[in-house]
Amino acid sequence: MILKDCKIFMDVFNKKKKIAVLGSTGSIGTQALEVIDMLPDRFEIAALTAGDNIDLISRQIKKYSPKYVCVKQKETFEHLKNIFKQTEFFYGEDGLIKIADLKELDLILVAVSGKIGLKPTIRAIKNKVNIALANKETLVMAGDIVMSLAKENNVKILPVDSEHSAIFQCINKREDVKHLIITSSGGPFRTASKEDMENADLNEALNHPRWKMGKKITVDSATLMNKGLEVIEAHHLFNMDYDDIKVVVHPQSYIHSAVEYKDGSIIAQIGNPSMHIPIQYALTYPERLEGIETESFDFFKAAKFEFFEPDYEKFPSLALAIDAGKKGNTYPVCMNAANEEAVFAFLNKKIKFTDIYKITKKIYDSYEGINSPSIEQIITEDEKVREKTKLLINSLKKEV
Repeated sequence: MILKDCKIFMDVFNKKKKIAVLGSTGSIGTQALEVIDMLPDRFEIAALTAGDNIDLISRQIKKYSPKYVCVKQKETFEHLKNIFKQTEFFYGEDGLIKIADLKELDLILVAVSGKIGLKPTIRAIKNKVNIALANKETLVMAGDIVMSLAKENNVKILPVDSEHSAIFQCINKREDVKHLIITSSGGPFRTASKEDMENADLNEALNHPRWKMGKKITVDSATLMNKGLEVIEAHHLFNMDYDDIKVVVHPQSYIHSAVEYKDGSIIAQIGNPSMHIPIQYALTYPERLEGIETESFDFFKAAKFEFFEPDYEKFPSLALAIDAGKKGNTYPVCMNAANEEAVFAFLNKKIKFTDIYKITKKIYDSYEGINSPSIEQIITEDEKVREKTKLLINSLKKEV
């Protein structure tokens, strides 16, 4: 009997964690798979989802042999299912929800970009699957609903962003916390003049000094909108008043964020600028394991840590995002949707860099929020704002 109990214990202990990676061909998704490659005895890739990168998702299917795969387009679905006969394929938003509904999953990494991450996250929470969250829109658009559902279903929301992972690692007793300190590199235009920013081209905006990320989030980092979105996320993740969340510009990006306690102590998470570390911690939590990052932080090579106040006049998108968070209801939905459409227009070279804020602000100022919205209302408002923003962008193009 003892031997049988021991075997059961060892089977449970040695059980691989079954993971779904939503957005496996993106920046976070590919880095997550690199982390998993270093810990093959710990994880099993049960499901992958991808957008339009057929070549990469095909290589990933060959390598990891996931039981389930979801792709964006029906054409890709038809193409791949005829090649990989052992894999069950889905497509579109309904396919993502089916992945999130899988009962055998232990963890879902939500690394898709945009509002498409919201519904699968909610479905996974209702399915009582823990979430490693790298999708900003989920909490920006519906933070109150998501966190309430997570609490109700006893589901962990494990932050993947380096800033929120840092805070997560630094918090001991939430009731003892006085302030959250979110650090920012300052982006590519930290020392630029307003005139430089007015004339900035796409390559300059995408030239982030510290992090290699997707294009949309890199542009958001250039406007500091990204930091405003992170403030909203931190408010929901850690149940913290907006007035108690501080943004500090730290160009070296060695301190990923910090927590100030009511006794005056500050605990910071320090490390090399690498997304592998927060990704791995979210995947292995509550354990810490040796993984892909083997180089120790070198304090002597780092030499100096600098800190500056954000320039809210030069980077008004930061203030706009925080204002939307404080207003609550569907104001963050409006702000996020308008900004995203403006960023897409800039990426497609339809507008100037500084037009991103101007367009977002104009849409935001004319918006009236909805109190205590449902998920359906949030999605409807998002679509309405996007349509209105596109019309504004098109009208500006005609004027030019």
